[in-house]
Amino acid sequence: MGNQDIKIKKLPIGIFDSGIGGLTVVRAIRKLLPNEDIIYLGDTARVPYGTKSPETVKRFALEDAAFLIRQNIKAIVVACNTVSSWALPDLEREYDVPVMGVIEPGVKTALEKTKTYRIGVIGTNATIRSRTYVTAIKSLRRNTAVFSKPCPLLVPLVEEGWINHPVTHEVLKIYLKPLIKKNIDTLILGCTHYPLLKNQIKKIVGEWITIVDSAEACANYIKKELSAKNILNPVAERQGKLIAYVTDSPDHFTHLADRFLGNPIEMVWKAELK
Repeated sequence: MGNQDIKIKKLPIGIFDSGIGGLTVVRAIRKLLPNEDIIYLGDTARVPYGTKSPETVKRFALEDAAFLIRQNIKAIVVACNTVSSWALPDLEREYDVPVMGVIEPGVKTALEKTKTYRIGVIGTNATIRSRTYVTAIKSLRRNTAVFSKPCPLLVPLVEEGWINHPVTHEVLKIYLKPLIKKNIDTLILGCTHYPLLKNQIKKIVGEWITIVDSAEACANYIKKELSAKNILNPVAERQGKLIAYVTDSPDHFTHLADRFLGNPIEMVWKAELK
């Protein structure tokens, strides 16, 4: 193995999201690949992406990815369902490094888990409107029944810290009831905020519905892809570093970060996108 190959393997993984939700993907990756260095970008000055047009989402995504590329990374992880829905092909055409989103891993995991091929998907308005999950699922198994439900109130409730609040429980019941009535046996959490609500969702849907955590599915997919490309970091017995950037004031992000990461974040830097 040449020095150049080893050097590439030791480069960080670049991850971006429109805001803070992508830290659930960071958390899952750090658990699965603890020795990998990570550079995270949250475009907090322009969040949410879910209300923007596809053209705007694509432009923002290219600017976010360009920032990460300047940090000398070995792969890009799009930890945002909206960007994964609208902009993944644009990013793949633009950059030579591997580009991975959160939708394909969740879809493949759901199809592995389902027994009845009746799958539910919850997400933001933009993600559900894009029909990306429906298209991706049916491209792999055409006769799968897919039932989608936009859940716009969940992101603000999570960011408010109302994870176990009675209001959140009632909102979840209203959102999930139509999907339960469709007799789904698998539910994809199609937003990176939603893994924080997994326990609450499980209480409502019951044990007979399998929940697909998009962050965990994405982490497993990344490990598989980096291994296949032979660019996993070979240095064991070290804790990978996390460097986080945001495009707005770091204060609010820093305050919320430990909720998504499971531990406090050490340093958050202000990023300037060109």
